[in-house]
Amino acid sequence: MSEPLTLIATSTFGLEAVVARELKQLGYEDQTVENGRVMFQADKAAICRCNLWLRSADRILICLGEFTALDFDDLFDETRDLEWERWLPPSARFPVRATAVRSKINSAKNSQKMVKKAIAERLKDHYIKDWFPEDGPMYSVSVSILKDRATVCIDTTGPGLHKRGYRKLTAGAQLKETLAAGLIQLSYWNNERALVDPCCGSGTIPIEAALIGTNTAPGLNRSFVAEEWHKIPPELWSEAREEARDLQDFDALSFRLQGYDIDPGMIRMARYHAREAGVDELVHFQDQPVAEFSTPRKYGCIITNPPYGERLGEKEEAEVIYRQMKEAFAPLDTWSIYVLTSHPGFERIFDRKARRRKLYNGRIECTYYQFPGPPPPRKRSPWDDATNADSESTSETDADTPADDTTDSAD
Repeated sequence: MSEPLTLIATSTFGLEAVVARELKQLGYEDQTVENGRVMFQADKAAICRCNLWLRSADRILICLGEFTALDFDDLFDETRDLEWERWLPPSARFPVRATAVRSKINSAKNSQKMVKKAIAERLKDHYIKDWFPEDGPMYSVSVSILKDRATVCIDTTGPGLHKRGYRKLTAGAQLKETLAAGLIQLSYWNNERALVDPCCGSGTIPIEAALIGTNTAPGLNRSFVAEEWHKIPPELWSEAREEARDLQDFDALSFRLQGYDIDPGMIRMARYHAREAGVDELVHFQDQPVAEFSTPRKYGCIITNPPYGERLGEKEEAEVIYRQMKEAFAPLDTWSIYVLTSHPGFERIFDRKARRRKLYNGRIECTYYQFPGPPPPRKRSPWDDATNADSESTSETDADTPADDTTDSAD
């Protein structure tokens, strides 16, 4: 591994373990999981691969340093001591965003000014210049101060990783693609099981399942801010994209995924998004109310994000949908059911005890209610067929052995 880096994959609260598992699947085992982020050790190639592949992370950051900052002098001195010239050219644009929580430094605005000044002073000393035009590539700097501990990073992603590129139409409060992928990865679904979203809206959950089921890298069709950086060779991005294309498998899904919604307009939007994502042949969308949902399939997963009833007057409408879900899903005793909602009475209305997980849909605190069903019967493998056939052949041979053989031996 050349030029070791400390990278951070940020995430919404509750999805850290999912992101950590994704990183391990990519081969990045050396990691530390904390609230809202996973810190890991990797190289420059990981910046490309993680931006392309991570489904539930928000963005990938390069961590330049962590230090204790009890006042603005500490913040300035420690920031100036970091190797900014390792990444920032003289033309770099470097806006600074800061947060300060439960720390002696409590002004985010003043923290931003101090960090910006410290970076400029460091670059002046290195490049022997007094002024920087900031008309080149973007290097967004983030400073997070928590309990007097500052973490200073550069963002490699640009627009958040939920911006896959396929969802070009918007309507109402839509589920972020990263959260939708997290819901799927927290479920028992795999590409050999049916998946249905009976309240699919603009189609995000079935589309993300199609990307997962075909092993399609979610960032394959978008660009990232770090692609403009001179310190990351273009061939690293080319190699990462080539790897991603080679690993796609559009024949991997055993079932066509399904999405339903009562609003025909949302279904038209969902179909459009599926086409943009290149998975329209893998997902069936249809306008249909929850109350009319039924399926002949014995096993499968329902993963859905129904209306919450957050606004005044909408709570009763949401509860009607929950009761319809209860009736429609009652026959599906072998299915696994997963529902994300902020409604505190959902479990009571649905009348089933659930496993719970706290998640955030934007700024809304939600609960992911999980009702796992039994696993489907294991499919017979070629090995099973071969060993069973051999066993049957052996039994037949034993049964057909002439009695004379035994008699001859006795003689």
